[in-house]
Amino acid sequence: MSRRSGILEFAVLGLLRESPMHGYELRKRLNTSLGVFRAFSYGTLYPCLKTLVANGWLIEEPGNETEAAPLTGRRAKIVYRLTAEGKEHFEQLLSQTGPDAYEDETFAARFAFFGQTSRDVRMRVLEGRRSRLEERLEKMRLSLARTRERLDDYTLELQRHGMESVEREVRWLNELIESERAGRDLKGPASGEPGSRDTTSGASGGLPRPGDDPRPDTPGDTAT
Repeated sequence: MSRRSGILEFAVLGLLRESPMHGYELRKRLNTSLGVFRAFSYGTLYPCLKTLVANGWLIEEPGNETEAAPLTGRRAKIVYRLTAEGKEHFEQLLSQTGPDAYEDETFAARFAFFGQTSRDVRMRVLEGRRSRLEERLEKMRLSLARTRERLDDYTLELQRHGMESVEREVRWLNELIESERAGRDLKGPASGEPGSRDTTSGASGGLPRPGDDPRPDTPGDTAT
């Protein structure tokens, strides 16, 4: 299974842990709440759902019959529900703290479900991500120092921009780690803690990266 397929399966299980959904709802949530899935299609989602059903982690149920147009012959949408085995599998995935939890391709999805993750696991993932970025930043600085004289102004500016982006994320991670160590959860004012920050987007949360701007659903989408 490819890493991207694994991330998608993880995200689908996490969203369905909140409530059953049909394919269109899932795709919408993946697009708007999890930026890493902005550019993917039903052709990617439905094979993933079929795999999860075959593994016994999801079951298919008929949707509300009133959702189908009675005169068009369209069938009701299929609703996907997480099974007990699926919930257990998702919880096992949540507990993992190895490199796959904080690489570029996976960290956004993991962070989006931090609200369902234990504090000690959150700390290990955040610290792993910070360590990885600090290593990357050091390599970027060394590379820039060696090649500065051979680069034109625009290439230099591009490299500085890349370094600033990494530095910004390291500062953000430092703040999150400090909050975790202090025992503070990142919840909105509704939690009863005035002034507490809300760094999530959507019901399941999203990666609060600078510049995130989830695109709306493409008109004309069809659902099963």
